[in-house]
Amino acid sequence: MTETRLRPSPISATVDFAAEGVQHGFLRLPYSRDDSAWGSVMIPITVVRNGTGPTALLTGGNHGDEYEGPIALFDLARSLKPEEVSGAVIIVPAMNYPAFLAGTRTSPIDRGNMNRSFPGRPDGTVTEKIADYFSRVLLPMADIVLDFHSGGKTLDFLPFCAAHILPNKEQEQKAFDFVTAFAAPYSMKMLEIDAVGMYDTAAEEMGKIFITTELGGGGTATAKSAAIAKRGVINVLRHAGIVAGAVDTGPTTWLDMPDGRCFSFAEEGGLIEAVIDLGDVVTEGAVIARIYPTGRTGEAPREIHAAMDGILCARHFPGLVKPGDCVAVMAIVTS
Repeated sequence: MTETRLRPSPISATVDFAAEGVQHGFLRLPYSRDDSAWGSVMIPITVVRNGTGPTALLTGGNHGDEYEGPIALFDLARSLKPEEVSGAVIIVPAMNYPAFLAGTRTSPIDRGNMNRSFPGRPDGTVTEKIADYFSRVLLPMADIVLDFHSGGKTLDFLPFCAAHILPNKEQEQKAFDFVTAFAAPYSMKMLEIDAVGMYDTAAEEMGKIFITTELGGGGTATAKSAAIAKRGVINVLRHAGIVAGAVDTGPTTWLDMPDGRCFSFAEEGGLIEAVIDLGDVVTEGAVIARIYPTGRTGEAPREIHAAMDGILCARHFPGLVKPGDCVAVMAIVTS
């Protein structure tokens, strides 16, 4: 660890993480700006602690335009009672709070993508300072970490809970047991395009049990996707033994992303036509999308072909694409 990483975090908590009961407060990050020389970013946090038991760290708003997590966690923060808990629950509904308030994937302050900023820096940008606090203060407290995601404004997903294939197979199995307990309509063995700097990676490298979700997209939440998030987070707490009661199980379809063939990218910009819908079965070589050039009429569209058999589990959401955009994600049904 470098000398820079040993500097104290500028963030202070208005809650006592060791205190019994329920506390609603803030992570206060000093942020001097034009309209407030001694201002702060005030990130809402709730801590519910009762007796001994595991600690769950529950987070949403890692990207500010993804809403199922914040809905489920703001709801849980107001409703979870200490007498229902054995252990501790730390709830941060909107990790990248500036991005959440702006309704953008990245922070409007520094354009920081929270999920590419770990382990962070105590003397870095606002986003890096938040990531550093999670790395050095919150993650070490946790036994289980649930980080909610969805597709935001640019992607749309089948609703799934996910964990990663890990070198430590005991850690991996515990994570997939929590995925099963979450009981989303789909459960995913997930492959990341780039895991460097991710919250997931920081937690997993500490040996934490980490699970995540993709619960829809388009920059909004639906009644169905919010309900999946609310049921799932309670199921996770029950499976952990933090909240009493049986896990509310339901049918789930297991999916696997085995390698990079899952991803299809646009090589040219234009107007995208979806040829198949989420959940549709596709064979290798089938056309899954067309991209029409928009500079003039009469031009043939560029076809996007599936590189593997499977089902469509994610798609580009806006009607226009740029070169390099991910336009489709495939997965294999395993059970």
